[in-house]
Amino acid sequence: MKTKALYAGLMAGLLLSSPALAQYAGGGVKIGVLTDMSGAYSDLAGKGSVEAARMAIEDFGKPINGKPVELVSADHQNKADIASSTARAWYDTQDVDAIFDINGSVAALAVRDVAKEKGKVDINSGAASMALTNKACSPTGLHWTYDVYSLAAGTGNAVTSGGGKSWFFITADYTFGHDLENQVAKIVKEKGGTVKGAVRAPFNNADFSSYLLQAQASGAQIIGMANAGADTINTIKQAREFGITQSGQTLAALLLFLTDIKSVGLDASQGMVLTTGFYWDYDDKTRAWSKRFAERMGGKMPTMVHAGVYSSVLNYLKAADAAGTDEGVKVIAKMRETPVEDMFARNGKIREDGRMVHDMFLAKVKAPKDSKGPWDFYEITRVIPGDEAFQPLSESTCPLVAKK
Repeated sequence: MKTKALYAGLMAGLLLSSPALAQYAGGGVKIGVLTDMSGAYSDLAGKGSVEAARMAIEDFGKPINGKPVELVSADHQNKADIASSTARAWYDTQDVDAIFDINGSVAALAVRDVAKEKGKVDINSGAASMALTNKACSPTGLHWTYDVYSLAAGTGNAVTSGGGKSWFFITADYTFGHDLENQVAKIVKEKGGTVKGAVRAPFNNADFSSYLLQAQASGAQIIGMANAGADTINTIKQAREFGITQSGQTLAALLLFLTDIKSVGLDASQGMVLTTGFYWDYDDKTRAWSKRFAERMGGKMPTMVHAGVYSSVLNYLKAADAAGTDEGVKVIAKMRETPVEDMFARNGKIREDGRMVHDMFLAKVKAPKDSKGPWDFYEITRVIPGDEAFQPLSESTCPLVAKK
């Protein structure tokens, strides 16, 4: 009897110490997609981000700790208080282990604060603020798809090097817009150009007429649009209505998505230079995945945000499974150990500041006569190596980066 009792005690101890049984707080893994479902960024993220996450779960293809991976989603409405309260409720009461997408820098930084406090994972695909890998960096937070540094290194650099030496900025009046303007202005000045002025426009603005007239009056060669989504679409459309581009000034869309081109049309956007982390028609892998996505989304091709959500969710699930735990620090540590190479990322690696470094693409919007189909919008003109596309660690202000 003593032997049986001892054996039972040993087995109980082994079961309790088993990572597969003891280290998943909710018994398995549950992820959340927090995004803009109804506002200015809903087309480039929104329901497409949720569908991309669902595809990643399906392609992962197995339970973790014997339980199917769960998915929840919500609309943060581009408001910091809604984003943070949703994140807190998910982490505290719904056993959500990781939150994805979080487009919009205001929402992204609010969620980062909550995730850092809780030791939970947030992996951002939709926001651009470099604060996520600088002062707001976290041992459980990653920045996956793009940021303002990569946009400036691509579009800002290309337009200035191509002769666009004088700039005027129309800037979204919040963290993302300010960061983007500052980063591009820095490159313009480094290359011998000048900034003739800037104007701040409120987020989700419908009327850009007064801002465009100021840009026109500046006489700048380049009108830099440091905004995104519906704001970029409205700026482009209204600039065309005012005859600004027809009179010789050039619009530089510093963050332009495939869905934006669809909205404004090739007539209004042809010739624009842009930087992207993904293009559906780049190679066989991107085409195969994008075709599957489009079949689920009524024919709509994915943006780089959608592709980034898929990639980040799939790589997270692989790491959570391999680590035998949903503990944030341990899962992120496992992700850092593994190179990222998939339909989204080329030569991907995760640094200690949370930046997933990967190749980016410089593209030019096709003229209508050169487009062979409803989503055939880009000509890829250059692959920007990851180490060139993203801020060097030597310039990082992230407290997690060891300074030499």
